[in-house]
Amino acid sequence: MTIGGSTAAAELAAMTRWPDQAAAIDAAERDARLERARAAMVDRKVDALLVSAGASLNYFTGVGWGMIERLVALVITPNGRPALVCPAFEAGSLMPILKIDADLFFWEEDESPSEVVAQILRARGCSTLAIDPTLPFFMAERLRTAAPSASLVDASAIIDACRAIKSPAELALLRQAKQMTLEVQRRAARILAPGIRASAVRAFIERGHQALGASGSTFCIVQFGASTSFPHGLPADDVLHEGDMVLIDTGCEVQGYNSDITRSYVFGTPDEEQRRIWAIEQEAQQAAFDAVAPGRPCETVDAAARAVLERHGLGPDYRLPGLPHRTGHGVGLSIHEAPYLVRGDRSLLEPGMCFSNEPMIVVPDRFGIRLEDHFHVTETGAEWFTTPSPAIDRPFA
Repeated sequence: MTIGGSTAAAELAAMTRWPDQAAAIDAAERDARLERARAAMVDRKVDALLVSAGASLNYFTGVGWGMIERLVALVITPNGRPALVCPAFEAGSLMPILKIDADLFFWEEDESPSEVVAQILRARGCSTLAIDPTLPFFMAERLRTAAPSASLVDASAIIDACRAIKSPAELALLRQAKQMTLEVQRRAARILAPGIRASAVRAFIERGHQALGASGSTFCIVQFGASTSFPHGLPADDVLHEGDMVLIDTGCEVQGYNSDITRSYVFGTPDEEQRRIWAIEQEAQQAAFDAVAPGRPCETVDAAARAVLERHGLGPDYRLPGLPHRTGHGVGLSIHEAPYLVRGDRSLLEPGMCFSNEPMIVVPDRFGIRLEDHFHVTETGAEWFTTPSPAIDRPFA
Protein backbone atom coordinates (compact mmCIF):
# COMPACT_ATOMS: atom_id res chain seq x y z
CA MET A 1 0.00 0.00 0.00
CA THR A 2 1.46 3.39 -0.99
CA ILE A 3 -1.27 5.70 0.38
CA GLY A 4 -1.99 5.46 4.11
CA GLY A 5 -1.35 2.57 6.46
CA SER A 6 1.63 3.95 8.39
CA THR A 7 2.49 6.66 10.90
CA ALA A 8 4.78 9.67 10.95
CA ALA A 9 6.87 8.13 13.72
CA ALA A 10 7.39 4.88 11.80
CA GLU A 11 8.33 6.63 8.56
CA LEU A 12 10.74 9.05 10.23
CA ALA A 13 12.40 6.18 12.11
CA ALA A 14 13.16 4.52 8.77
CA MET A 15 14.83 7.60 7.24
CA THR A 16 18.57 8.23 7.44
CA ARG A 17 21.02 10.64 5.84
CA TRP A 18 21.11 10.30 2.06
CA PRO A 19 23.83 7.76 1.23
CA ASP A 20 25.05 9.00 -2.18
CA GLN A 21 26.20 12.55 -1.54
CA ALA A 22 26.89 14.60 -4.66
CA ALA A 23 30.24 16.38 -4.75
CA ALA A 24 30.49 20.11 -4.13
CA ILE A 25 31.26 22.56 -6.93
CA ASP A 26 35.05 22.78 -7.14
CA ALA A 27 37.41 25.69 -7.80
CA ALA A 28 38.03 24.71 -11.42
CA GLU A 29 34.34 24.89 -12.20
CA ARG A 30 33.98 28.31 -10.57
CA ASP A 31 36.93 29.56 -12.65
CA ALA A 32 35.21 28.22 -15.77
CA ARG A 33 32.03 30.10 -14.83
CA LEU A 34 33.96 33.36 -14.63
CA GLU A 35 35.52 32.70 -18.02
CA ARG A 36 32.10 32.04 -19.59
CA ALA A 37 30.86 35.32 -18.18
CA ARG A 38 33.89 37.15 -19.54
CA ALA A 39 33.40 35.65 -22.99
CA ALA A 40 29.74 36.70 -22.98
CA MET A 41 30.76 40.21 -21.92
CA VAL A 42 33.18 40.49 -24.84
CA ASP A 43 30.50 39.27 -27.25
CA ARG A 44 28.11 41.96 -25.98
CA LYS A 45 30.76 44.67 -25.76
CA VAL A 46 30.37 45.05 -22.00
CA ASP A 47 33.32 46.35 -19.96
CA ALA A 48 32.13 45.24 -16.52
CA LEU A 49 29.49 42.98 -15.00
CA LEU A 50 28.04 43.63 -11.53
CA VAL A 51 26.60 40.53 -9.83
CA SER A 52 24.51 41.32 -6.77
CA ALA A 53 23.90 39.28 -3.64
CA GLY A 54 21.66 36.27 -4.14
CA ALA A 55 21.75 33.13 -6.26
CA SER A 56 24.02 34.59 -8.95
CA LEU A 57 26.63 35.73 -6.41
CA ASN A 58 26.52 32.21 -4.99
CA TYR A 59 26.93 30.81 -8.52
CA PHE A 60 30.14 32.72 -9.21
CA THR A 61 31.71 32.95 -5.73
CA GLY A 62 30.15 30.35 -3.44
CA VAL A 63 28.96 33.18 -1.17
CA GLY A 64 25.38 32.32 -0.24
CA TRP A 65 24.53 35.87 0.76
CA GLY A 66 20.96 37.11 0.43
CA MET A 67 20.01 40.60 -0.67
CA ILE A 68 20.12 43.18 2.14
CA GLU A 69 20.09 46.97 2.23
CA ARG A 70 23.91 47.08 2.14
CA LEU A 71 25.61 46.50 -1.20
CA VAL A 72 27.41 43.17 -1.50
CA ALA A 73 28.44 42.59 -5.11
CA LEU A 74 30.99 41.10 -7.46
CA VAL A 75 32.43 43.16 -10.31
CA ILE A 76 33.77 41.07 -13.18
CA THR A 77 35.83 42.55 -16.02
CA PRO A 78 37.13 40.80 -19.15
CA ASN A 79 40.68 40.97 -17.76
CA GLY A 80 42.04 40.88 -14.22
CA ARG A 81 40.74 39.45 -10.99
CA PRO A 82 37.11 39.94 -10.06
CA ALA A 83 36.44 42.56 -7.39
CA LEU A 84 34.24 41.78 -4.39
CA VAL A 85 32.58 44.76 -2.69
CA CYS A 86 31.35 44.18 0.87
CA PRO A 87 30.70 46.03 4.16
CA ALA A 88 33.90 46.08 6.18
CA PHE A 89 32.27 44.71 9.33
CA GLU A 90 31.10 41.63 7.37
CA ALA A 91 34.63 40.67 6.27
CA GLY A 92 35.01 38.04 8.96
CA SER A 93 31.80 36.33 7.91
CA LEU A 94 32.47 36.55 4.19
CA MET A 95 36.08 35.41 3.93
CA PRO A 96 35.54 31.80 5.13
CA ILE A 97 32.84 31.15 2.50
CA LEU A 98 34.45 32.90 -0.50
CA LYS A 99 35.39 30.21 -3.04
CA ILE A 100 37.28 32.27 -5.65
CA ASP A 101 40.35 34.50 -5.75
CA ALA A 102 39.20 38.09 -5.84
CA ASP A 103 40.34 41.61 -5.04
CA LEU A 104 38.48 42.69 -1.91
CA PHE A 105 37.01 46.17 -1.48
CA PHE A 106 35.53 46.83 1.95
CA TRP A 107 33.48 49.93 2.73
CA GLU A 108 32.67 51.42 6.11
CA GLU A 109 29.17 52.37 7.25
CA ASP A 110 29.73 56.09 6.56
CA GLU A 111 31.12 55.44 3.06
CA SER A 112 29.32 55.00 -0.25
CA PRO A 113 29.59 51.49 -1.74
CA SER A 114 28.44 52.95 -5.06
CA GLU A 115 31.51 55.19 -5.05
CA VAL A 116 33.67 52.12 -4.36
CA VAL A 117 32.21 50.47 -7.48
CA ALA A 118 32.72 53.69 -9.46
CA GLN A 119 36.38 53.77 -8.43
CA ILE A 120 36.81 50.18 -9.64
CA LEU A 121 35.25 51.09 -12.98
CA ARG A 122 37.50 54.14 -13.40
CA ALA A 123 40.63 52.22 -12.41
CA ARG A 124 39.88 49.52 -14.98
CA GLY A 125 38.77 51.86 -17.73
CA CYS A 126 35.20 50.57 -17.88
CA SER A 127 32.58 52.63 -19.70
CA THR A 128 29.74 50.06 -19.86
CA LEU A 129 28.43 48.28 -16.77
CA ALA A 130 25.98 45.37 -17.04
CA ILE A 131 23.76 45.28 -13.94
CA ASP A 132 22.37 42.09 -12.38
CA PRO A 133 18.57 42.33 -12.85
CA THR A 134 18.03 41.39 -9.18
CA LEU A 135 19.85 44.51 -7.95
CA PRO A 136 17.31 46.83 -6.26
CA PHE A 137 16.40 49.94 -8.22
CA PHE A 138 17.70 52.31 -5.54
CA MET A 139 21.14 50.67 -5.66
CA ALA A 140 21.27 50.89 -9.46
CA GLU A 141 20.33 54.58 -9.32
CA ARG A 142 23.08 55.28 -6.79
CA LEU A 143 25.56 53.55 -9.09
CA ARG A 144 24.34 55.70 -11.98
CA THR A 145 24.93 58.83 -9.90
CA ALA A 146 28.37 57.71 -8.68
CA ALA A 147 29.55 56.73 -12.18
CA PRO A 148 27.80 59.21 -14.53
CA SER A 149 30.15 58.47 -17.43
CA ALA A 150 29.35 54.74 -17.35
CA SER A 151 26.49 53.34 -19.41
CA LEU A 152 24.33 50.93 -17.37
CA VAL A 153 22.77 47.99 -19.24
CA ASP A 154 20.80 44.86 -18.33
CA ALA A 155 22.99 41.84 -17.50
CA SER A 156 20.18 39.26 -17.79
CA ALA A 157 21.42 37.80 -21.05
CA ILE A 158 24.94 37.32 -19.70
CA ILE A 159 24.00 35.88 -16.31
CA ASP A 160 21.16 33.71 -17.61
CA ALA A 161 23.37 32.28 -20.36
CA CYS A 162 25.87 31.15 -17.73
CA ARG A 163 23.42 29.78 -15.18
CA ALA A 164 21.00 28.08 -17.59
CA ILE A 165 23.48 25.43 -18.77
CA LYS A 166 24.20 23.06 -15.91
CA SER A 167 27.46 21.15 -15.60
CA PRO A 168 27.63 17.45 -14.69
CA ALA A 169 28.39 18.47 -11.10
CA GLU A 170 25.31 20.68 -10.98
CA LEU A 171 23.16 17.94 -12.49
CA ALA A 172 24.33 15.57 -9.76
CA LEU A 173 23.40 18.04 -7.01
CA LEU A 174 20.00 18.66 -8.59
CA ARG A 175 19.39 14.94 -8.97
CA GLN A 176 20.14 14.29 -5.31
CA ALA A 177 17.82 17.08 -4.15
CA LYS A 178 14.95 15.87 -6.31
CA GLN A 179 15.34 12.24 -5.36
CA MET A 180 15.43 13.18 -1.69
CA THR A 181 12.18 15.10 -2.05
CA LEU A 182 10.54 12.26 -3.96
CA GLU A 183 11.44 9.93 -1.08
CA VAL A 184 9.85 12.36 1.38
CA GLN A 185 6.78 12.56 -0.87
CA ARG A 186 6.51 8.77 -0.95
CA ARG A 187 6.63 8.52 2.83
CA ALA A 188 4.24 11.44 3.30
CA ALA A 189 1.61 9.53 1.32
CA ARG A 190 1.94 6.63 3.75
CA ILE A 191 1.06 8.70 6.83
CA LEU A 192 -2.29 9.92 5.45
CA ALA A 193 -5.40 8.98 7.39
CA PRO A 194 -8.95 10.33 7.72
CA GLY A 195 -8.94 13.52 9.78
CA ILE A 196 -5.24 14.34 9.41
CA ARG A 197 -4.58 18.04 8.91
CA ALA A 198 -2.45 19.55 6.20
CA SER A 199 -0.30 21.17 8.88
CA ALA A 200 0.60 17.75 10.29
CA VAL A 201 1.71 16.58 6.86
CA ARG A 202 3.77 19.73 6.36
CA ALA A 203 5.48 19.16 9.71
CA PHE A 204 6.29 15.58 8.70
CA ILE A 205 7.74 16.72 5.36
CA GLU A 206 9.94 19.28 7.12
CA ARG A 207 11.30 16.62 9.46
CA GLY A 208 11.62 14.14 6.60
CA HIS A 209 13.84 16.47 4.59
CA GLN A 210 15.95 17.05 7.70
CA ALA A 211 16.26 13.30 8.30
CA LEU A 212 17.68 12.88 4.80
CA GLY A 213 20.27 15.60 5.38
CA ALA A 214 18.65 18.80 4.08
CA SER A 215 18.18 21.80 6.35
CA GLY A 216 14.43 21.36 5.90
CA SER A 217 11.86 22.18 3.26
CA THR A 218 12.46 25.26 1.14
CA PHE A 219 8.66 25.41 0.76
CA CYS A 220 5.74 23.04 1.30
CA ILE A 221 2.19 23.09 -0.08
CA VAL A 222 -0.27 20.47 1.19
CA GLN A 223 -3.84 20.63 -0.12
CA PHE A 224 -6.87 18.35 0.21
CA GLY A 225 -10.19 18.29 -1.64
CA ALA A 226 -11.46 21.47 -3.27
CA SER A 227 -8.36 23.38 -2.13
CA THR A 228 -6.40 21.53 -4.81
CA SER A 229 -8.28 23.54 -7.46
CA PHE A 230 -6.24 26.57 -6.40
CA PRO A 231 -2.70 26.09 -7.79
CA HIS A 232 -0.97 27.30 -4.62
CA GLY A 233 -3.70 26.59 -2.11
CA LEU A 234 -5.88 28.57 0.27
CA PRO A 235 -5.15 30.08 3.71
CA ALA A 236 -6.72 27.11 5.47
CA ASP A 237 -5.57 24.01 7.33
CA ASP A 238 -7.35 21.34 5.27
CA VAL A 239 -8.69 18.19 6.93
CA LEU A 240 -8.45 14.98 4.90
CA HIS A 241 -11.58 12.98 4.02
CA GLU A 242 -12.18 9.79 2.06
CA GLY A 243 -12.27 10.49 -1.67
CA ASP A 244 -10.33 13.77 -1.42
CA MET A 245 -7.78 14.71 -4.04
CA VAL A 246 -4.41 15.21 -2.38
CA LEU A 247 -1.84 17.64 -3.82
CA ILE A 248 1.59 17.95 -2.22
CA ASP A 249 4.22 20.28 -3.70
CA THR A 250 7.51 20.63 -1.85
CA GLY A 251 11.26 20.88 -2.21
CA CYS A 252 14.62 21.15 -0.49
CA GLU A 253 18.15 22.30 -1.26
CA VAL A 254 21.38 20.36 -1.66
CA GLN A 255 24.33 22.79 -1.52
CA GLY A 256 21.98 25.48 -2.79
CA TYR A 257 20.48 23.45 -5.67
CA ASN A 258 16.73 23.05 -5.57
CA SER A 259 14.12 20.32 -5.84
CA ASP A 260 10.44 21.03 -6.51
CA ILE A 261 8.29 17.90 -6.85
CA THR A 262 4.47 17.65 -6.90
CA ARG A 263 2.31 14.57 -6.54
CA SER A 264 -1.48 14.37 -6.92
CA TYR A 265 -3.59 11.34 -6.02
CA VAL A 266 -6.80 10.41 -4.25
CA PHE A 267 -7.12 9.30 -0.65
CA GLY A 268 -9.44 6.32 -1.07
CA THR A 269 -11.04 5.25 -4.33
CA PRO A 270 -10.88 7.74 -7.22
CA ASP A 271 -14.14 8.51 -8.99
CA GLU A 272 -14.51 8.44 -12.77
CA GLU A 273 -13.86 12.15 -13.29
CA GLN A 274 -10.77 12.13 -11.07
CA ARG A 275 -9.39 9.20 -13.06
CA ARG A 276 -10.16 10.88 -16.38
CA ILE A 277 -8.51 14.20 -15.53
CA TRP A 278 -5.52 12.49 -13.91
CA ALA A 279 -4.95 10.46 -17.10
CA ILE A 280 -5.07 13.63 -19.21
CA GLU A 281 -2.58 15.31 -16.88
CA GLN A 282 -0.22 12.35 -17.21
CA GLU A 283 -0.56 12.47 -21.00
CA ALA A 284 0.15 16.22 -21.06
CA GLN A 285 3.23 15.84 -18.88
CA GLN A 286 4.58 13.11 -21.16
CA ALA A 287 3.81 15.16 -24.30
CA ALA A 288 5.78 18.09 -22.88
CA PHE A 289 8.71 15.76 -22.15
CA ASP A 290 8.55 14.24 -25.64
CA ALA A 291 8.60 17.70 -27.25
CA VAL A 292 12.05 18.51 -25.82
CA ALA A 293 14.93 18.62 -28.30
CA PRO A 294 18.01 20.85 -28.59
CA GLY A 295 17.38 23.81 -30.86
CA ARG A 296 13.63 23.98 -30.30
CA PRO A 297 12.13 27.09 -28.66
CA CYS A 298 11.06 26.69 -25.04
CA GLU A 299 7.50 27.69 -25.94
CA THR A 300 7.03 24.55 -28.04
CA VAL A 301 7.08 22.42 -24.89
CA ASP A 302 4.23 24.44 -23.41
CA ALA A 303 2.34 24.15 -26.71
CA ALA A 304 2.68 20.36 -26.70
CA ALA A 305 1.07 20.08 -23.26
CA ARG A 306 -1.77 22.43 -24.19
CA ALA A 307 -2.47 20.53 -27.39
CA VAL A 308 -3.22 17.42 -25.33
CA LEU A 309 -5.66 19.32 -23.13
CA GLU A 310 -7.45 20.82 -26.12
CA ARG A 311 -7.87 17.41 -27.72
CA HIS A 312 -9.72 16.38 -24.57
CA GLY A 313 -11.95 19.46 -24.59
CA LEU A 314 -10.06 21.45 -21.94
CA GLY A 315 -8.93 25.05 -22.22
CA PRO A 316 -7.98 26.44 -24.65
CA ASP A 317 -5.21 28.77 -23.55
CA TYR A 318 -5.59 29.54 -19.82
CA ARG A 319 -9.33 28.93 -19.62
CA LEU A 320 -10.70 26.53 -17.04
CA PRO A 321 -11.17 23.64 -16.81
CA GLY A 322 -7.63 23.56 -18.13
CA LEU A 323 -4.08 24.69 -17.50
CA PRO A 324 -3.95 28.10 -15.76
CA HIS A 325 -0.18 28.66 -15.80
CA ARG A 326 3.00 27.88 -17.74
CA THR A 327 4.07 24.28 -18.23
CA GLY A 328 7.42 24.69 -16.51
CA HIS A 329 10.29 26.82 -15.27
CA GLY A 330 14.05 26.64 -15.21
CA VAL A 331 15.55 25.41 -11.96
CA GLY A 332 18.97 25.45 -10.32
CA LEU A 333 20.24 27.68 -7.51
CA SER A 334 16.81 29.34 -7.73
CA ILE A 335 13.60 27.33 -7.65
CA HIS A 336 12.30 29.44 -10.54
CA GLU A 337 14.85 30.77 -13.02
CA ALA A 338 15.16 31.50 -16.72
CA PRO A 339 14.30 30.24 -19.24
CA TYR A 340 10.62 29.24 -18.95
CA LEU A 341 8.38 26.74 -20.71
CA VAL A 342 5.69 29.24 -21.66
CA ARG A 343 4.27 30.81 -24.80
CA GLY A 344 6.46 33.72 -25.81
CA ASP A 345 9.74 32.34 -24.45
CA ARG A 346 11.63 31.63 -27.65
CA SER A 347 14.91 30.76 -25.94
CA LEU A 348 16.35 27.73 -27.68
CA LEU A 349 16.66 24.53 -25.67
CA GLU A 350 20.28 23.48 -25.11
CA PRO A 351 21.86 20.43 -23.49
CA GLY A 352 22.31 21.07 -19.78
CA MET A 353 19.19 23.19 -19.32
CA CYS A 354 16.94 22.01 -16.48
CA PHE A 355 13.19 22.48 -16.15
CA SER A 356 10.12 21.55 -14.18
CA ASN A 357 7.36 19.79 -16.14
CA GLU A 358 4.02 20.55 -14.44
CA PRO A 359 1.08 21.22 -16.79
CA MET A 360 -1.54 21.39 -14.01
CA ILE A 361 -5.22 20.83 -14.78
CA VAL A 362 -7.76 22.74 -12.68
CA VAL A 363 -11.44 21.80 -12.49
CA PRO A 364 -12.87 24.86 -10.70
CA ASP A 365 -14.42 24.29 -7.27
CA ARG A 366 -13.81 20.53 -7.50
CA PHE A 367 -10.13 19.61 -7.66
CA GLY A 368 -6.80 20.23 -9.35
CA ILE A 369 -4.14 17.79 -10.48
CA ARG A 370 -0.48 18.71 -10.86
CA LEU A 371 2.18 16.13 -11.63
CA GLU A 372 5.57 17.78 -11.40
CA ASP A 373 8.88 16.17 -12.18
CA HIS A 374 12.02 17.80 -13.55
CA PHE A 375 14.19 16.95 -16.53
CA HIS A 376 17.40 18.14 -18.12
CA VAL A 377 17.96 18.58 -21.85
CA THR A 378 20.33 16.09 -23.45
CA GLU A 379 21.96 15.93 -26.89
CA THR A 380 18.98 13.98 -28.20
CA GLY A 381 16.00 15.01 -26.07
CA ALA A 382 15.34 15.01 -22.34
CA GLU A 383 16.12 12.90 -19.29
CA TRP A 384 14.06 12.75 -16.10
CA PHE A 385 15.63 13.42 -12.72
CA THR A 386 12.80 11.47 -11.05
CA THR A 387 10.40 8.81 -12.31
CA PRO A 388 6.93 10.23 -13.00
CA SER A 389 3.78 8.85 -11.35
CA PRO A 390 2.56 5.61 -12.97
CA ALA A 391 -1.13 5.86 -12.00
CA ILE A 392 -3.58 7.77 -9.82
CA ASP A 393 -3.85 4.85 -7.40
CA ARG A 394 -0.12 4.06 -7.66
CA PRO A 395 1.50 7.50 -7.51
CA PHE A 396 5.04 6.27 -6.89
CA ALA A 397 6.99 3.94 -9.14
